[in-house]
Amino acid sequence: MQNTTFTEEFGDTAHPPVLLIAGSMSQGPQSWPDAFVGRLAAGGRRVIRYDHRDTGRSQTVDFATNPYTWHDIKNDALAVLDSHGIESAHLVGHSAGGLLAQWIAVEHPERVATLTTIGSSPLGRQEGVTVMRALMGEEQPEGSLPPPTPAFVEFYQKMITSAPPSTRREQIDFQIAEARVLAGGGYPFDEDEERRQAERLYERALDLSALANHRLAAAADMAFEPVGVLHTVKAPTLVVEGTHEPAKPGHGALIAEAIPGAELLMVEGMGHMLAPQAHETLVGAILRHTVTVQR
Repeated sequence: MQNTTFTEEFGDTAHPPVLLIAGSMSQGPQSWPDAFVGRLAAGGRRVIRYDHRDTGRSQTVDFATNPYTWHDIKNDALAVLDSHGIESAHLVGHSAGGLLAQWIAVEHPERVATLTTIGSSPLGRQEGVTVMRALMGEEQPEGSLPPPTPAFVEFYQKMITSAPPSTRREQIDFQIAEARVLAGGGYPFDEDEERRQAERLYERALDLSALANHRLAAAADMAFEPVGVLHTVKAPTLVVEGTHEPAKPGHGALIAEAIPGAELLMVEGMGHMLAPQAHETLVGAILRHTVTVQR
């Protein structure tokens, strides 16, 4: 079954292309706020943002009838580049989107001008398994990735043992509560702005429940990530992590250690999401990084 992906483009098409890859179960604007995208475009970049399959305005499916894998989700990013006629782009991935960007940089180096990960985990280290152990209260074996913070674990333990939101108000309230946890507490939390964002995401989604298919795709093969390959990444790499990262604390340093020549940037106060207070720092770093290579 052919997948139909919703994409948006910002900036001058003559400028260097930047592909923004969102996190798992996230719509494009959820990972990449409009203000952040606008700053990138104003800085002289052709910015492409898209909704993963089963999120936002992209096609949704009955997973039982049309199953897919994270390999397919990774290839969707390449298909987006193809649809815009782009041979090579600067890849910027948030959370699981950073994992996908690493994977593409390994498999298709000719398509990656530079690589930037934000709030991501190192490819091949099975971060999903670490999270599941934490949520189940299991001990992490030696050599595992650092687990999420206690606040993160407590929130999602409650989520998986509670009835899912069934009304518009319940869904929006849940998204606000989740955003508060993911913010990490380093910056003041703007609940009114988060409510506006949650309402927008609710209204633009074709089927908000379909995003759970990403979890099914991962559960079908928890070992989908290629292992021991990050040392082969050739693209200049910028790794970004917030000092208040609740989901993947310390994972950025591990990515930077594994990729030759990678730069690690710790953003003071930032949690897992791209809070407005961090936009100037983030965009400035990405603009500087994406002029290091011309293709």
